[in-house]
Order: sequence, then C-alpha cells, then structure tokens
Amino acid sequence: MLKIVNVIRSSVIVCALVAPATSADAQTPSSKLGPLLQPRASSPTGRSRVIVRAVNAASLPLVTFVMRQLGGVPGRQLPILDAVAADVPNTALTPLAGNGLVRAVALDRAVRGLLDGTTATVGATSVRQDLGYDGAGIGVAVIDSGVTTWHDDLSAPGVPGSQRIDQFVDFVNGQQIPYDDYGHGTHVAGIIAGNGFDSDGARAGVAPGARLLVLKVLDGNGRGRISDVIAAIDYVVANQGTFHTRVINLSVGAGVFESYNSDLLTLAAKKAVDRGIVVVAAAGNAGRNSQGRDVYGGTLAPGNAPWVLTVGASSTQGTVDRGDDIMARFSSRGPSAVDRAAKPDLVAPGVGTESLSAPGSTLYTSRSQYLINGTVPTPFMPYLVLSGTSQATPVVTGTVALMLQANPTLSPNAVKAILQYTAQQYEGYDALTQGAGFLNARGAVDLARFFQSPLTIPLPGAATWSRQLLWGNHRIQGGVITPGANAWGSDVPWGAARTAAGATVTWGVQCDPGCTQPTTATWGTTCVTLDCSVVVWGSVTSENVVWGWTCGGADCNFAGTSLVWTPTSGSTSGTSAATSSSEDTVVWGTGDEGDTVVWGTADDGDTVVWGTADQGDTVVRGTSRDEDTVVWGTSGDQSAELDRSCEDPQLAVI
Repeated sequence: MLKIVNVIRSSVIVCALVAPATSADAQTPSSKLGPLLQPRASSPTGRSRVIVRAVNAASLPLVTFVMRQLGGVPGRQLPILDAVAADVPNTALTPLAGNGLVRAVALDRAVRGLLDGTTATVGATSVRQDLGYDGAGIGVAVIDSGVTTWHDDLSAPGVPGSQRIDQFVDFVNGQQIPYDDYGHGTHVAGIIAGNGFDSDGARAGVAPGARLLVLKVLDGNGRGRISDVIAAIDYVVANQGTFHTRVINLSVGAGVFESYNSDLLTLAAKKAVDRGIVVVAAAGNAGRNSQGRDVYGGTLAPGNAPWVLTVGASSTQGTVDRGDDIMARFSSRGPSAVDRAAKPDLVAPGVGTESLSAPGSTLYTSRSQYLINGTVPTPFMPYLVLSGTSQATPVVTGTVALMLQANPTLSPNAVKAILQYTAQQYEGYDALTQGAGFLNARGAVDLARFFQSPLTIPLPGAATWSRQLLWGNHRIQGGVITPGANAWGSDVPWGAARTAAGATVTWGVQCDPGCTQPTTATWGTTCVTLDCSVVVWGSVTSENVVWGWTCGGADCNFAGTSLVWTPTSGSTSGTSAATSSSEDTVVWGTGDEGDTVVWGTADDGDTVVWGTADQGDTVVRGTSRDEDTVVWGTSGDQSAELDRSCEDPQLAVI
C-alpha cells in the first residue's frame, strides 16, 4: 500500500508587536517571540517569515508602520487574529516584540499535505440508503492543495456541466479557475463528496450531496505556510453564511512547538469552532519509527488542540467486515507535545483509499502505478489510491456533514461527543492510539437524529458502541449522553470541569453497568474543592488516559509538580523528569515494548522529527538545506533524533 508522509516547511512567525511596555503589559519582548524565533532574534544577519499579531484590530495599521520602519515587508492580512504575515530582518524581531501594540510574533511555519469499501465499513452507505442522508445542504471547506478543474464525480446531478464547488480561492498563486497541481486536495474532496459517477457509484464519497468551498494553500509540491492556512480559515469564517459552511477539513499539519493556547494556527481554528464550525484535522503519520516500533507523542497542530476533532487512521484490510479492522501503524499517537493532551479523538479508514485523481498533478505523475480506471470511458484514469491520516480525516468530515444534515442544531462539542460515544473500541489499542475508537458513521447519525427529536425517536444504542468520552485527558464512562447536557454549549471548553457560568459540567444521565437502562441521575463532574482543583470525573473509576499507566488513573502530580516519563531502553517506564544538559530536549519514556516518545527542539530551535515506516518503505532523516522538505526518521537507539538541518520547521501534508 502506498503511504504518503509529506512534511511541509512551516515557517510561521507569529509576530506580536507591542509599543513601549506599560505597567499594564508586563510581558517582555522575548516572552512574545514564539519559541522558534527566539534563537533567531540574536542573529545579526538573515530574515524570517513571521506572523505579527496586534493587541487589537485598531492597532494593526500602526504595527504595520512600525514593521516597515524596522525593515520589514508586510504580506497577507490575517483579520481573524488581528495579525499580518511579513518578512522581517532578524534584527527587527526583538524591537517588534518590544512594541506595546504587538501581542505576539511567531514563525510562519510551512505546511504540506501528508473508497471503495470505506463508506460501507463505517456505515455511511447505510446512512444514505436507509435514512436518505447524503450531506445535501451542508457546506464543507477543504483547505488543501486545491481541486481539479473538472471531475465527473464532483458534478451536480441533473445539472450538465456543473461542479459542486461553490467557491475556489487560491492563496498560493491567486488564480480564479479551480486547479490542483499537487493532487492531494482533489483526493480529499472526493473522499468527502465524490458521487462515484465514473465508477457506477462504487467509489462514492461519504457525503456525495455536500457542496464544497475549496481553498488552496499548498503548491504543486504540497508545500505551504501556516499564514495561508490561517487566511483560509479566516475566509471560511467571514463567509460562513454565504456558503453555509459547517465543517472544515484540514488534511495538513504543522509541528508542535508551543501550547495550543498560544499557537496561532490552533487559535485560528478555535475562532472557527467558536462560530459553530466543526474543524476536523489529521493526527499525522508519525506513529512508527524506522525500526518498526510504535512511537507516541507525534500529533501535529492544529490536531493537538482540544477544540479540534482529531483523526487517526485505521485499516479495513480491504474488506467491509468491521471485525478485521486494525490500526494503521503509521497513524500518530498522543499525547500532544507541550500540553500533554490526549489525542486522537477517534480513528477512521485511511489505508488504500480510492478517491479522485487530478490529471497532470504531481501525484498523478509520480504515483501513476496507483491510478485506477473507472467503469465509464474517460480521457484520464479518474481514481488514485493513497494512504495516510490525510485520507482518514475526510471520512470523518463527510460523516459530520451527514450528522449535521440529520440535525443542524449540533454544536462542535456535541458532534465530537456523539462520534466518540458511538465509536467502536478495539482490544489491543490504548486510548492514545485509537482515541475513543473506530468511526461508526451509522451510529453517529442515529444518535444525532435522537438529539434532534428525543421525545419521538427512541434512544439508539448497540453493544459495539464505546459509550465513552475522552473528556480532556479523562475517559468518561457510565452514562448516556443527552441533548440537554450543558457540555455541548459553545462556551464550554472540551475537557473543562465547569461551564463559563461556574456550573459543573454534565454530559447526560447515568445508566446501569450494561448501559441498558438510563436513570434520572445526572452524569457529570463533581468538584471536591471550592476552586474545582480536585474533580471527580463522572465517577471515581474514571481513568486519566495520559498518565494512567503509572499513576492508576491519577494525574501523577505530587507537591504541585508534574512527573514525566524518562526514556527507557527496555520494557519498563519511569516517572521522573529528564532533560538534556542544555535543557533543550525532553524525552518521555514509553511502555512495555520499548516504544519511544521524543518531544523537544534542537539547540537552534529547529523541529523534532519522529520516525515512521510502512511495509518496508525507506525512511530518511532530516531536511534539505533549502527548507523544502522534512522526512521522518530516527537514529538506531530507538529515540527519535532532533533534526538540526532545517532553517524553518515544517508543516506536514498527512
């Protein structure tokens, strides 16, 4: 099977400019420089591509003026964050960050894009055939490498010459007519909304009635910048009403170098979620090193953020029988770097996915052995086989479109909860590998319909459902999620113990051990202390899936200090902090088979790379000197090496 592991350079510099510091602004210039820019600030030469975030929209013109005075060249405006992309001298980084009107300055990191049988396996086919839902009326934004100018499978039924592309916006070359010179975006679009025209319906996508808003942020080599991704998210939010956009698909990712609470890419995604848009992102393809060992901690941004619906990849093994499904070894595992958050949220088929090709594109030419003919005459081979979490993500995106057609009132929190609760949990995989379980599209749509009409539609359920939530880092079990629970509110962060108003979070009602008979007792959090610093998460048996291996479900916090795992060479794992002598790298030990997790950065702030391989694929470590490519790889000691050769950390097409 083909597996694409594309890592895109991500030189995203979030530039926060602040005028002379005042008593109200205690931040130092260095604290406002992103971690990847801090080493560059002391360089007397060179320039950096950055994103500069102002304290508010009114300050942005003045920030731009200051930037010009310091030798910077402003680029694309990013209104969603009151920011602007720019190219600035490294000598200007500290003065920029020291300006009182600047909130943050970050590196403009680079990004790159990493069905026959799939829809039947997850239950999407039965949703269309039995319930009649196909995603009609739901707008889906595909932020990727574009879409081919024409494909039969994207045509609108009964409208000759039409395509279900409501708008195409090119953030790379500014062209007006749809195109896809890389081919990745077309493949993703087909998984979501292809109608199978060229295959007599056999290779239809999950939601063939959905309409697409396509935003091109990757070039013909699958490379891009996070500033363009942020601009694309901004466009989606600004035009949400026009295109009825309810879902964003991000089959691209960037390295994680700071908390999701300060990373500009994850913050842009949050702006969309706050507007009721479900953001679905790929976990990444860093689940295995060059020696074939599983590795943890490789989830990419923005999939590391709790408000994002993060998708890992499973394999159907070429059958529609769910009983033989397995995890794709390349799929990135949690927890996330820096914040140590449980990810992914769930997994979906992403191996050997047959979807639309883009004739003349890079992938059409370079992967010609994976092209497939249809069942009707066409001037080119209309289908292409690819593997990766890039392919698993649109399977979930299409399912979300079906859910929202069935129940347009669902919030992003409710969508994630329903998907997790109805997922199928498989033995042998922990929660940081499979999340809440394997996607069950039919169950998700059934429960979404119940949320719409709980008085007239019977509560659905099946023995195969996981009946659990990964609420933050805690596995929550023992209840039935209900429409009236306050956890689905737009003001409730995923994983919070309390709502914004101070009420304890509830998910629904409790039920008996077999979950066959719901009760009237509330299923929710209980704050043991007044400040909610000690919480009972649903029940005293709830498990912390991040630290549960060594702390019996507790947080592993003693005397206010988080204990972290040390690297191990054998089968045991430790619980103490370990950093390199230069305090650059933190290495986190792993489980019973000697698997390894590595987080951190090299001495100059460059990215960390993890190893992956799939069925004998060759793995090479490092990046080219022209900042073009990062390829996953590791050294022979089972610890992922730090890449010290790249000027700019890369975003990945996953």
